[in-house]
Amino acid sequence: GVPASRSWLGQQSAGFHTPQPPFQLGKQWGDPAGGSAGEQKSKGRWAQSEKKTGLSGTEPGTCSGEGRQNYDLLVIGGGSGGLACAKEAAQLGKKVAVVDYVEPSPRGTRWGLGGTCVNVGCIPKKLMHQAALLGGMVRDAPHYGWALQPVPHDWTTMAEAVQNHVKSLNWGHRVQLQDRKVMYFNIKASFVDAHTVCGVAKGGKETLLSAEHIVIATGGRPRYPTHGHGEPRMGLTILSLCVLSSNRLVVGASYVALECAGFLTGLGLDTTVMIRSIPLRGFDQQMSSLVTEYMASQGTRFLRGCTPSRVQRLPDGQLQVTWEDLSSGKEDTGTFNTVLWAIGRIPETRSLNLEKAGVHTSPTSQKILVDAQETTSVPHIYAIGDIAEGRPELTPTAIMAGKLLAQRLCGQSSDVMDYDNVPTTVFTPLEYGCVGLSEEEAVARHGEEHVEVYHAYYKPLEFTVAERDASQCYIKMVCLRKPPQLVLGLHFLGPNAGEVTQGFALGIKCGASYAQVMRTVGIHPTCAEEVAKLRISKRSGLDPTVTGC
Repeated sequence: GVPASRSWLGQQSAGFHTPQPPFQLGKQWGDPAGGSAGEQKSKGRWAQSEKKTGLSGTEPGTCSGEGRQNYDLLVIGGGSGGLACAKEAAQLGKKVAVVDYVEPSPRGTRWGLGGTCVNVGCIPKKLMHQAALLGGMVRDAPHYGWALQPVPHDWTTMAEAVQNHVKSLNWGHRVQLQDRKVMYFNIKASFVDAHTVCGVAKGGKETLLSAEHIVIATGGRPRYPTHGHGEPRMGLTILSLCVLSSNRLVVGASYVALECAGFLTGLGLDTTVMIRSIPLRGFDQQMSSLVTEYMASQGTRFLRGCTPSRVQRLPDGQLQVTWEDLSSGKEDTGTFNTVLWAIGRIPETRSLNLEKAGVHTSPTSQKILVDAQETTSVPHIYAIGDIAEGRPELTPTAIMAGKLLAQRLCGQSSDVMDYDNVPTTVFTPLEYGCVGLSEEEAVARHGEEHVEVYHAYYKPLEFTVAERDASQCYIKMVCLRKPPQLVLGLHFLGPNAGEVTQGFALGIKCGASYAQVMRTVGIHPTCAEEVAKLRISKRSGLDPTVTGC
């Protein structure tokens, strides 16, 4: 079981936080001090490598670690991208080590191997989204002849089940590393020089590790408000594991903020979202508006154009939040059981001592500057995933970038990661899937006169019998106007949006045209088939509402 004092769920842009899995910090398989038998056998080879790179004479600086372990590849960060890179390189015959350490949050939360996605992001988020969707199905059931009575949701049962799955993934990553003979160190690493890092374990023991190539994949952590909002413990990036009070405020308008607010509302909890400017910045804004409209129709409240100025804990333990209405300049207050900060992430670069390695970062974002090959300002040091400047903060892109980097380092391929037309889905109550350009981006890039947008409002068959409102179920395809009308972007709002978008993403990646999509036979009856039936353009001014089957 998990102690009730632990907290576990937060945000992906602000991290979903889980307690420590069964293997504790500071414990790992293998012997980082003595090295494996394979390391001893490769001593002769590494003598040559040290001579070539000058590692044997490197001044360790302030690190007092005894000896030095040498690798072909050292990966700093045990998240999705780092693990993918490490496993791929090891499978291709390289001697690889992974170092990973989760710095506890202000409330002492920590988690296991696998990074944000596995522990505190995509995986728990999607499972809790599914729990909320099941609640909607229970409400639909009587319309389909299932005489079910309304039942309350048990947060503890759900949380324990999700937690157990996360722990199984933690363990699976450990086993995969061991199977591929990747050495794993549960230590906090910082650079000593361009080829060497010093790792500090929980107990203070230091370990020196050197490598011919180093990959930085440390990701990011939640951003906390820096002034005027009380201590971080008063405004959380986490939700209580066992006692989930109903009245909560989510501050932020990112996809993480809306996903959290959506499943909390779906689980029957009173939820308010405070938005400073616009929801889902960077996404198509027509689609973003429809997402929040649907959420509001399902019971989520929105405070728009507001920013919090103070959070105070009241004698009864509740939190009094003071905010400013940016349009009027007036202040208002509200009382909430929990405040969830979902105001973005900051890159984990501060403790790496990047300056000792000569790695440059962006002065504004503090992310690591990289080129198309994922190379930093130091030719043998690379950065992948959320830590890299200009990269989408998405797990699948980090995984593919990591694998491709490993293949290049091993001489197996020259392919680089293509960051164009990357599909993604926002798992709000009505899911929003997209790939390619938004309408705004297409117009900015090609000009309004050269862009054609085909669209439709549709009603999922599953919504009909249950008498669900489908006012926000909407699809649009953004194309070049000139025949054959290359598809620039697809935006789908409705059930199972991720499953729908994934397939069309392949077509768009392969250069599909509007004409080709229209010649594609749809699968009936599905929501996805509506994409292949988009006949009405915005320019025509005709009603885009689908009628009939």
